[in-house]
Amino acid sequence: MRDDQLPAPQPHACSVLSRELGEPLAGTGAVARAWLLVEQPGPWGRVAATESRLDPELGAELEGRTAGTAVRLALIRRVEDHHDSDPPHRRWFAASTHPKRTWLATGVVTYPTDLLKIDFAALDAGDRRAVAELEHEFVHAPLLGVCTNGKRDACCATVGRQVAVGVEALDAASGSGSGQAFGSGSGSGPVGAYPAVWEITHLGGHRFAPTAVVLPSGYSYGRLDTAAAGRVLAEAREGRMAVHGCRGRSTWPRAGQVAELAVREALDETAEAALDVVSVTQTAGGAAATGDPEPAWTAVVEHEDGRAYEVSVTGSFASVPRPESCGKADGTPLELRADAVDKIR
Repeated sequence: MRDDQLPAPQPHACSVLSRELGEPLAGTGAVARAWLLVEQPGPWGRVAATESRLDPELGAELEGRTAGTAVRLALIRRVEDHHDSDPPHRRWFAASTHPKRTWLATGVVTYPTDLLKIDFAALDAGDRRAVAELEHEFVHAPLLGVCTNGKRDACCATVGRQVAVGVEALDAASGSGSGQAFGSGSGSGPVGAYPAVWEITHLGGHRFAPTAVVLPSGYSYGRLDTAAAGRVLAEAREGRMAVHGCRGRSTWPRAGQVAELAVREALDETAEAALDVVSVTQTAGGAAATGDPEPAWTAVVEHEDGRAYEVSVTGSFASVPRPESCGKADGTPLELRADAVDKIR
């Protein structure tokens, strides 16, 4: 089925209901200080690492090595590359998202088991030596991963695919649709050009589809269309982030994501590296079923110029039940909002 023949989401689809109910995007991004992306064309199952053409034992081992870290593993494929055969070489990307340790490395492997040479603890810490045992390059061009895994959610297979195809074509037409390498960490030559736009397996928050993540910054986005996704990628190439449609930077916990975005809006600040969430303290909260109060946090966000802000964040459970993913029972997801932004320095 061609992408222009994909059905539109049904009125009861999770992404349609979330949009209609005005569910806030801030604070819904996946939480990950670092990412490992592995190219795997062909179909993906719900748990893609073990339900794809990738050796399931290797997928399980890679997933296992992320345990105890804040590294997120995801599979990627080139847009419209859905064939079942294994490629002779697989591209991989490793990204550290912290604003003071932001980097993106890439390489290709003939044998996917070589990816087990990555030091996951070092990757979690933002240490570039994490990929030292692999042939690699550190690259300056960001990539955009658009979630298209229909086995996770139907919305990702419909609206997500349309955005992936659209923004890839838009980027190719602009003449800037490939990554470039600089500086080898392994003594090897450049690993060649690669697409800037990829399909990716799972970013969480299906109800915000179409969703995407920018790496290496880790900013995630929801409710995109092709034009908006193109702007997100263009801004990232200039070292900026797009506040509109942003779900948060994966570096921070949910309340920290909300706090950072609130400070950005207050200051009209878009430079990716400008802000650092230095602390997030929960001041109230618990599960609604136990009668505990709904949660609240205080976060401190520092600007690179020395200014600092205290942000009050509160959470409330959605008043109108809705499915958090297509096919799931209705629930009342926790919605986070910034109540106040106060300058403390």
